[in-house]
Order: sequence, then structure tokens, then C-alpha cells
Amino acid sequence: MISTPDRRRYVELINEAHTDGARLKPACEALGICLRTYQRWTEDGGVKADQRPLIERTTPPHALTPEEIQRALAICNEERFASLPPAQIVTRLLDEDGVYVASERTMYRILRAHGQVNHRGRARPPKRRPKPTTYHAKAPNEVLVWDCTWLPGPIRGEYHYLIVLMDLYSRMIIGWEVFSHESTDNAATVLHRAALAHGLINKPMVLHADNGSPFKGVTLHEKIRSMNLTSSFSRPRVSNDNPHAEALFRTLKYMPDFPTNGFATIEEARAWVHQFVDGYNNHHRHSAIRYVTPAQRYRGEDVQILAERDRIYHEARQANPARWSRNTRNWEPVKVVSLNPDNPEDNIHYRKAA
Repeated sequence: MISTPDRRRYVELINEAHTDGARLKPACEALGICLRTYQRWTEDGGVKADQRPLIERTTPPHALTPEEIQRALAICNEERFASLPPAQIVTRLLDEDGVYVASERTMYRILRAHGQVNHRGRARPPKRRPKPTTYHAKAPNEVLVWDCTWLPGPIRGEYHYLIVLMDLYSRMIIGWEVFSHESTDNAATVLHRAALAHGLINKPMVLHADNGSPFKGVTLHEKIRSMNLTSSFSRPRVSNDNPHAEALFRTLKYMPDFPTNGFATIEEARAWVHQFVDGYNNHHRHSAIRYVTPAQRYRGEDVQILAERDRIYHEARQANPARWSRNTRNWEPVKVVSLNPDNPEDNIHYRKAA
């Protein structure tokens, strides 16, 4: 419903555009109204106010009477129904009393009109959360993600704690360690070792984590500040704002040789994770980066590898063109990797036909 002052402003703008040579229909559409609406507003020479609020609306003949509304409200406020939603009230009236008063939707309308629709129970009502911050990595060591997961110990309820630091652009694990307990000191240790090993000191980059306690302590905050890093965190109680780290842990725990019965010692856990990291970085061909290994992409070798694959595919297609219903597979390097993108694009595996 457009107010009268806004209607006058719309008409002024349309008339001004029309005077300058614009046609009425495109001028109206530019403001989101149709030509017929403009004509209706101005058919008497002025600008008509909206008449809809002034119309007296008749009550439908099938509407509930005031007495029926009061009866429905009184039933909803009975002690046996005071904590129940309309869906429960309607069905219990049918089963226990053999009475139909009103539909579930009508009950909701009556309660809402009298200010009696409230959140019930101890659970907090859902809240709208802002979108997570989006970061884009166009080269290694621009965005790092990390997380902590529990590795089962020798007995039920006992765990070892694995912290992993991963480069978003290449998916390469650049730092990790297994500890006997969770703490910010342990997270700071992993970050410090990775910084020394990969030359990350004083390189501006984003370090993203979830809201776990190992990543929010004062000790770690000072380490991050001293390294000139930008801290980024997932939204509170939102588990999928750190998807790359979560996907890595899923890969780790679904390895065929993962000891589901637990690691006997922390040394055994460290040895197994060392073997996993070596295989993941140097042998695992990651689907999201065109099936090159994270280490190859981290070192910048993926460009040459993918170019060679593209050449072989083109030669195969030229040798047997009838065997190809589409163009060759897309072996172009992935140029940008985004953390929590606003508009994630589908991963395109096949080159579009020219």
C-alpha cells in the first residue's frame, strides 16, 4: 500500500521523465508500478489517495459470532488446555468432549488477536542470525581454517584432542598436533609451529575457527595479535560456518584404518595422524581443487599438472571424436576458494561447448 505523499512523488518523477522525452510505460516500470496504476492515480487531474482503508468491509456470513469467539477463548484458557497449542486443543475436544468449536487456524487467529500467542517451554525461541562473514582466498596463506576434534582413547569416555590448521586455498594441512587435553596454549603451539615452518610471521591473513574454547583464550589472542592475523569466528551455535575443517575431520574419521575402538596411547594417536596427514597432503587428490593433491596446489604445481591433463584430453577427443558427447572436462585451476560465500557456485567439471 503506497501512501499519498509517496504517490505524489511517484507522479512527479514520472511526469518529469515524460516531459524529458521518456515514454510513460517504461517510466512507470522503473518505479515498480504499471501504466494502468499511474492512470488510475491521476484520472481526475490530481493524485488520488488510497481508498482501501476507508472501505467498510462486511463481515462474512460464516464468520464466528462474538459469543462463539468468547467461548473459544474461554476453552483455550481452561486449566487443562492452558499450556497446549491449538492443534492439541482441537483434537482433544473432538476425542474427549465430542465437540467441534473452530479450526486450528481459527483458534490461532483468536489467540493472536487477544495477545495470547507466546513461545512456550524452556527452549529459547529461534532467532534470526546474521550471515557469516565471507572471505576469499586467491593464493596460499591468505585464509587459514582450523578446528579441534576428539580421538577416542583406550577406554570409553577418555579422549585425545587433535588440532588441525589447514590452508583454505590448497586444502593443505600446514599444522597439527595431538594433545592430552584442550587448551588455548595448545592451539597457540600449533599456530606458532606452522608459522615457523611455512613463513607466516607478519603475513596478513585470516584465521577462521569455530567458537570452541581452545580458540578464544587470552593466550591465543595475544599470539594472533603478535602475528598480525585477522581473527574470524563462526556464528554462535552454527555448526556449518567452518565447513572445510569439518569435512576434513569427516574424511579422517572415515578412513578404512581409523581405529574405531580407540587409540591405546597418545603416541599411537600421533603416529596414525602423522600417516594420515602425509597421505592427505601428498597423495589424496582433492575433488574441490580439480583432483590435484593439496601439496601440489600449495606449491603452485597444479597449473602445469592440469594443463597437461587438458592436453591429453584434447588429443583423446581428436583421436576418437565420436566417443565424446560433450566437450572435454574442465581442467582449469580453481582460481578462488571462498569461505561461507554469499552465492556459492556449482562445481563445474565439464567445459562448456564453444
